[in-house]
Amino acid sequence: MAISFTDFLMQITHNPMLLITTILTLAVILVNGWTDAPNAIATCVSTRSISARSAIIMAAIFNFLGVFIMTMINANVAQTIYNMVDFGGNSKDALVALCASLFAIVTWATAAWWFGIPTSESHALIAGISGAAIALHNGLSGINGSEWIKVLYGLGLSTFLGFISGWIVVKSVEIIFRSMSRRKANELFKHAQVLSGAAMAFMHGAQDGQKFMGVFMLGIFLAKGQADITNFQIPLWMMLLCSLIMGLGTSIGGYRIIKSVGMDMCRLEKYQGFSADMAAATCLFISTMTGIPVSTTHTKTTAIMGVGAARRLSSVNWGIVKEMVMTWILTFPGCGIIGYLMAKLFIIIF
Repeated sequence: MAISFTDFLMQITHNPMLLITTILTLAVILVNGWTDAPNAIATCVSTRSISARSAIIMAAIFNFLGVFIMTMINANVAQTIYNMVDFGGNSKDALVALCASLFAIVTWATAAWWFGIPTSESHALIAGISGAAIALHNGLSGINGSEWIKVLYGLGLSTFLGFISGWIVVKSVEIIFRSMSRRKANELFKHAQVLSGAAMAFMHGAQDGQKFMGVFMLGIFLAKGQADITNFQIPLWMMLLCSLIMGLGTSIGGYRIIKSVGMDMCRLEKYQGFSADMAAATCLFISTMTGIPVSTTHTKTTAIMGVGAARRLSSVNWGIVKEMVMTWILTFPGCGIIGYLMAKLFIIIF
């Protein structure tokens, strides 16, 4: 089922709850571009292959292209997120619960950004809407287990495959270019890392953009009282709108996250930064094409860990890693509880 832009504008003018849902959805996308997308460019900035200002502009552009191009090719990730929970029943309460979950995601992500910790907006999104669905149904009947399994697969994929692929790629690069002088290698990988950073930003848009568009479509259908729709077509205007908002969020900043991921966790040389970017981008491409929603933050940071560990384990600042892991662990219960409580509160108020 497709929705025209004209139809969408008419719904907004006649349905205040849809307007609120739209604003909150776009706010989540903006915060994602602001707090999550900087992970994509952290390594190329930390190795001084490109300035932070230029990298943020580049990330904004390639996030836009990632959302736009990959969604036209394959929208499986959006379908998975859309079908992960059941917001059926009373459509008014369902829409209120969805708004509550989006509010919880913005709150969680902003708090993590304030402390400079690269939280996963993907997992915050999944936890927030799951908590709201549980609140709506007063139990686990609102959770679609078969789709949630994909989330667990994605968690393992982004963690272990990211680390392993980072280790393999950097070792391969060292073998292939072992006879090249250090000066030539630095010059080569300075340019190569700009390209790999662009690829990473592209795949971030492809993964995270689809997740939020799945929620956007859910909000529109709930506003129309059509909670039973399971298959849909993402319209072109939505791809453009979400791409622009994510790009805007990235252009606002992200220096705290760049510092935490690219500088504090592990000091990388240019060829190592290139290896981490290519390993993470490859993992994200595979997961996007197979419809598995993974965390771009997990994939990128574990790839960096793998690259650092390939040199020696002490190269990785495990104190920073511990902070990140604790944030990842707390995201599911923390954002899920906030989503649950906010959904209960919103349903009472509205």
